[in-house]
Amino acid sequence: MVKRVLILGGQGRIGSSVAADLLAHTDVDITITGTSENPRSSATLDAPCKHYQSLRLEDRDGVQRAIAAVDLVVHCAGPFEYRDTAVLQACIDQGVNYIDVNDNRSYTRKILALHAQAQAAGITAIANSGVFPGMSNSMVRQAVEQLDTPEEIHIQYGVAGSGGAGVTVMRTTFLGLQHPFEVWIDGQWQSVKPYSEREGVTFPKPIGKTGVYWFDVPEAWTLATSFPVKTVTTKFGSTPDLYNSLTALVARVTPSMLMQQRQFIEFFSYLSYGMTRVSDRWSGVGIAMQVQVNGIKDGRSACYTSSVVHDHTATAAGCATGSLAAYVLAGTIDQPGVWPVERVLSTSLFDQAMRSRGIEIQRGWVELA
Repeated sequence: MVKRVLILGGQGRIGSSVAADLLAHTDVDITITGTSENPRSSATLDAPCKHYQSLRLEDRDGVQRAIAAVDLVVHCAGPFEYRDTAVLQACIDQGVNYIDVNDNRSYTRKILALHAQAQAAGITAIANSGVFPGMSNSMVRQAVEQLDTPEEIHIQYGVAGSGGAGVTVMRTTFLGLQHPFEVWIDGQWQSVKPYSEREGVTFPKPIGKTGVYWFDVPEAWTLATSFPVKTVTTKFGSTPDLYNSLTALVARVTPSMLMQQRQFIEFFSYLSYGMTRVSDRWSGVGIAMQVQVNGIKDGRSACYTSSVVHDHTATAAGCATGSLAAYVLAGTIDQPGVWPVERVLSTSLFDQAMRSRGIEIQRGWVELA
């Protein structure tokens, strides 16, 4: 029987990229959802096994019925800052596997709290699939596995313009400026301000030279709990570098109460997206990620690095999520409970998925002074 997949938020840039990957690499029947009565364009339904359903997440009965009709739900309907656990709870109730592309620490904590319920229901639920989090988590896992005693994880992300993800990446950026957040440094949780402590970085093209700043992503928390390390740093920046300066300025001068207003977030998100629609023409929409894990190997201090570049951020997210969905649909990944991606996707399966999609991960040891 052909497996059935429901992609919530499937009309968005990330959701449609997930659908495209599944259609390219699996034989599945896909239903995508959106809030409009009709799909935005005929291009949204460009394959005979992809269907459209108008569905709002507030319609709990409709969500339950839609989930009951499929084998896997892929939740792409962000921003996850605004979401509750109702979709995962419905999957648990219906015995349906679940994957999300959530990029919010608070939401990740809430769904991981349903681990025992998912185990009892026998469903596999995976959080944080995509690029970062997602691909970045798997790169860290592979690097950690090279060391006898991993001690420090450092990740730098660089995104060109909008990343091809539409206004979504702008919302994520401005939502990430709302509060100080906890990071794992020297074996203890410490509070840092978002978009602070700039570092200059030169990424491979298409990103190039830019600044990176502290940024709250779920892996800042999950990696510290998944692996026995003393430090996890996660820093993000964009190109053109001017955008970093503007974002840092907003973070510094905007009153915290105003930053928590949804209307304010939407205004700045659409304003920024309008700017990137112009700059995307020469900056591109790619992504670069660099992972460095320090620790002990054969009794000596050692450093292992991993990096990846892709010319389209949203497409890369679709590849990572689509490959994970394919493994769950095939039963290759069958691990009841709720997991961050680094706890459930083995390095061998990750490498296989990336190779099949033409994504090359650069890895190796770095000589220490």
